[in-house]
Amino acid sequence: MDQTKGPTTDEIDSAEVGEVQARDSLHRDFKSRHVSMIAVAGAIGTGLIIGSGTGLHRGGPASLFIAYSIIGAAVYFIMTALGEMATMLPMDKGFSGYATRFVDPALGYATGWNYFFKYAIVLPNNLTAAGIIIQYWRPDLNVAIFIASFTVVIVIINVLNVSFFGEAEFWMSTVKLLVIIMLILCCLIISLGGSPSGDRIGFRYWKHPGAFQEYLSDGSTGRFLGFWACMVQACFAYTGTEVVGAAFGETPNPKNNIPKAIRQTLWRICFFYVLGVFILGMAVPSDNKRLIGQKVGAAASPFVIAVSLAGIKVLPDICNACLLVFVLSAANSDIYIGSRTLYGLAKDGQAPQLLYRTLKNGVPIFGVVMSVSFTSLGYMNVSKSSSTVFGYFVSLVTVFGTLNWLSILLSYLQFTRGMRAQGMSRRNMPYRGPLQPYGAYFALVITMVVTFFNGESPTTSTLFLSKVTDCPGYNAFMPFTLSTFLTCYIGIVVYLFNIFFWKGFKKTKMVDLMEMDLGG
Repeated sequence: MDQTKGPTTDEIDSAEVGEVQARDSLHRDFKSRHVSMIAVAGAIGTGLIIGSGTGLHRGGPASLFIAYSIIGAAVYFIMTALGEMATMLPMDKGFSGYATRFVDPALGYATGWNYFFKYAIVLPNNLTAAGIIIQYWRPDLNVAIFIASFTVVIVIINVLNVSFFGEAEFWMSTVKLLVIIMLILCCLIISLGGSPSGDRIGFRYWKHPGAFQEYLSDGSTGRFLGFWACMVQACFAYTGTEVVGAAFGETPNPKNNIPKAIRQTLWRICFFYVLGVFILGMAVPSDNKRLIGQKVGAAASPFVIAVSLAGIKVLPDICNACLLVFVLSAANSDIYIGSRTLYGLAKDGQAPQLLYRTLKNGVPIFGVVMSVSFTSLGYMNVSKSSSTVFGYFVSLVTVFGTLNWLSILLSYLQFTRGMRAQGMSRRNMPYRGPLQPYGAYFALVITMVVTFFNGESPTTSTLFLSKVTDCPGYNAFMPFTLSTFLTCYIGIVVYLFNIFFWKGFKKTKMVDLMEMDLGG
C-alpha cells in the first residue's frame, strides 16, 4: 500500500532543494595532477621572471637572496595555515568563508571583495601585457586587437567544465615550469663558464659592484633601503602563491590532495624563487644599465639580460613567446579566482544571490560574467593619457595581495584559538603544518610591516607600461608627495572601510571562541 503512495509535499520540497543545491554548487572535478601543477607553477609570473631585476638593481644580489628567503618563509607559513584549515574543514567559500566562520562576517566581507577586486583589475592589465609582448614582433598592431581576442579565449576556457580549466592550466603551468628551469640552468651554466666566451663569473658580481647596494641614501642607511626595496619586490613576486587555495573548493579528496599541494609549494619557493634569484645574482651585475631601461617583454627580464650578456642568440625570442604563456595563464586564473570569490561571497550572503547561480557543470556563470566585464578597462591603454591613469588604478589595488595574506593569517590564528578554547588537540588534525601556529605569527609580523611600508609596488603595470613611474618602495615618503601616498595606501583604507561598513550595516559580532563552528 505504501509503495503506491505518491510523494508528499515535504518530499517534493526536499527534492527541489536538493536539486537547487546540486545545481548551484561547485564540482570537485579537478584532477590531482591539476592541483599539483597549479601548486608548483600556478603563481610563477612576471614578478619573478621580470620584476626581480628591479630588486637586483636596487639592493644587490645578497639583499635580493635574503629578501626572497624571508618572504618565502612567510608565504610558506601562510600556505600551511591555509592548508590546516582547508583539510580539517573543507569548504567552497574561499578565504572569505574562513574569515566569516572564524573571525567576523565583516572581515569575511572585506576579504572577499578585496580578493575579487585585486584579480578583476589585474585581469585587463595581464591582457594588455599579452598584447605588448606580441608587439615585440608586430609593433604595427594595436594592443586592443589582442585584448579582445585573448578575452574570448579565456572566457571559453572558464565557462567549460572546471576540469577543462584545470587541463589548460596544467599545460600552461608545464610550459612555465620548463621555461623557468631553462632560464635558471642557463644562468648557472653561464656563471660556471659555459657561455660562448668561456668566462667563469662565479661570485665576481658579489664582490664588484658588491653584494649589498646603496639605494636612495649612502652608507648603512642606503644598504638597508636597498634591502627593503628587495623585500617589497619579493613580496609582490610571491603574491598569488595562495591561488591554489582558491581551487581547494573543487579539489577531490581534499584531506590527501591539499597537504600534497602545500608540500609542493615549499619546493617551488625553495627552487624557483630562492635558488632562482641566488643564481641570477651570480649571472647579472646589479649595476647593469639594462636592469633599469625602458625595455618591454622578454628584453626586460634579468634572466634574458644574463643570456644576452653571455652572447647567446635566439633565446630572447623564445623567452618572449613563453612570456605570452605566462600572462595568458595569469589572465585565465584571474577570471577563475574572481568568479569563485564572488560565488563564496554570495553563498555567505555578502554579494547578490545571482552570483551564487551555477551552470550544470558547476561554473558560477554570473561570477564569470562580472569578472570578464573588467576586461573593458584594458582598452584604456589604447590611449596614452588614459593608460597612465590605468597604471595608477592598478597600483591602488596591488596592496590587496598582502591584505589577503593578513586575512588568511588572522582567520587561522582565531581558528587555533577556537580549537584550544574547545579543548581540541592539534594531534587529531588531518594535516599539521611545520612550526605552526608559531610560524603564522612570524608571517603576520612580516606581512604587516611590508604592507604598511611598501609604498607603490612593482606591479605588472610598471613592468610592461613604460609610462608608469618607476616608484621605489617608499617614494611616498622620500620625498613625501600626497598623490603618491594616496596611490600607495588607499587600498588599506578601502579594506578597513569595508570591514567597518559591513560591521555597522549588519551589526556583526566577532565569533565567540566557544561557539566557533569547528565541526566540519
